[in-house]
Amino acid sequence: MPAPDTTWQRAQLWATFIVALVLGLFYYWFAVADRYAIFLYGHATQNIPPAQPFDEWTSSRYWMAGLVAAGIVMVLYVAECVLVGRVAVARGHLDHHAPSWWRIWTQCFLPIAIGVPAITLTVNTPTLPPALAAKCTVATLAGLALALLPGEWAVRRPLDLVWLVAEALGLVPALIFIRAIELPARGLSITPAIAWTYAVSGCVAGLVWMVAVAWLRQRTGRPAPGGWALFLAGITLGYVLLPLLHHISTPPAYRYITTASNFFASNPAVQALAVVVAGVQAGIVARLHRRFESAARGGSDA
Repeated sequence: MPAPDTTWQRAQLWATFIVALVLGLFYYWFAVADRYAIFLYGHATQNIPPAQPFDEWTSSRYWMAGLVAAGIVMVLYVAECVLVGRVAVARGHLDHHAPSWWRIWTQCFLPIAIGVPAITLTVNTPTLPPALAAKCTVATLAGLALALLPGEWAVRRPLDLVWLVAEALGLVPALIFIRAIELPARGLSITPAIAWTYAVSGCVAGLVWMVAVAWLRQRTGRPAPGGWALFLAGITLGYVLLPLLHHISTPPAYRYITTASNFFASNPAVQALAVVVAGVQAGIVARLHRRFESAARGGSDA
């Protein structure tokens, strides 16, 4: 398959749109929207006092906004790529490609690296301290890198992208549920045994799901993705798409940004464990794909 579109022009058009969208979202969330609604100032839950602007929970909502913005970009970008790709095929333009993801991201980097801090450090009350503004910027740029990766598949291989998403869903339990093992130490009403059962059961269920999808791929003759494609798709689903889905599923009057604790472990070691387990699962399934393909070739040769 030819390489993705190597020209800068189309990448620049998308970069301009993405920068305007992301900075517009940040300006709305931080300068226009009611912070008691968007960041849940004053919100209280069981065993947690009313939220303050810079407590652990609220502080994480600020940088999670970057992942929500990246999720919005991803949905729009993939939808446009699928549409343009199908139109190109219908017109007989079989060599149409998406702009290289890194060309778009590179042109987004400087405006977002300047614009996000410029907004979060200066508008409304309270303004963010530099460390939190930097976290917002890093989360946004990292999320955008993941959000742009599906573009070429969406243009050239939309059905394969659907299969990839379906299979990568099996990595989400490892990425999200393993954090349960730290909950007892954080004072929540759950025993270590229940937390570990929850985490292990989720991982096993996710792996079973991926094996089932891999088997269906083999039965239907669909091409299999590599381990890295599976892993990055799982990371994107768990840490970019799900925060967006959480955001849009909140009540319209309180369309708030979620806390990081709903998706990420507070303990870096636990978070690293979740990512490593997801990576191992992706590697296992990629190896299973290779065995299926080897067996299929052996059967056809016979």
